[in-house]
Amino acid sequence: MKNSEQTGSAGSEATRAGPIGLARSFIRLWAIVGGLMLIAIVLMTASSVVSGFIFSKPFPGDFEIVQMGVAVAAFAFLPYCQLEGANVTVDIFTTWAPPRLIDGFRMFSALIATAIALLLFFRMWDGMADYQKYNETTPIVEIPIWYVYPPILFSLALLFLASLVTIAECWGRLSRSSTSSL
Repeated sequence: MKNSEQTGSAGSEATRAGPIGLARSFIRLWAIVGGLMLIAIVLMTASSVVSGFIFSKPFPGDFEIVQMGVAVAAFAFLPYCQLEGANVTVDIFTTWAPPRLIDGFRMFSALIATAIALLLFFRMWDGMADYQKYNETTPIVEIPIWYVYPPILFSLALLFLASLVTIAECWGRLSRSSTSSL
């Protein structure tokens, strides 16, 4: 029973323009970048397998690059999932619920997502600082591990922004529905 008004996937006319519309577009673009990264990882993995089969020499450290790339891609999808209401939900409890209650639940979950995004951002920042300080690298290709952190931190900042957009959109729908019911 999800529609675009409840999940926020399309938003209202007011949210498709202006800063919220710009944020939505940028978050969508970042998710596409994450998807392109996954495609690149698949192509690299397939090439490594073919190279290993034909020449008995797979790409050295291909699994290290896969680990790093998948981590970046997974985090790139989080803000988009937040905007689309595609995070883990229990629809069985909300199928009976009116749109106002669903928006209330979404707003509450967006508040939690905001807190989680902030917590993860600062913990990941500390992790990046440690990897930079000790100059730890991957064992085979010797890529500095901290290189993976900036795009992940950017994704977490976008998750924070996406949560704020979700809160604003839910608040707007709740405000409109309360004034229209008077």
